[in-house]
Amino acid sequence: MFFPEKISYDKFTVSEKIIFLFILTTNAMLNYVKSILSKVSFDARLFEKELRKALKLLMREEKEELKRWCYERFACQHGEILKRCFVAV
Repeated sequence: MFFPEKISYDKFTVSEKIIFLFILTTNAMLNYVKSILSKVSFDARLFEKELRKALKLLMREEKEELKRWCYERFACQHGEILKRCFVAV
């Protein structure tokens, strides 16, 4: 993850700092979810359980990115699960 170390964050307003932190944490959550799904992909039942939990945590844009990523990585292995879980996304 890119994290600029040499930027003086004192120049930003409080709302800009909040937005920056929000973006960092949401991106971190999406990356965490991807990591978990990769690790449990060997077990279909566990994969579906973790995917459903992830979809409750993420925001709409993150869900769309997760959907694209899942279909790229797991369509052959867990295609039916992906169809069930992403039906409303």
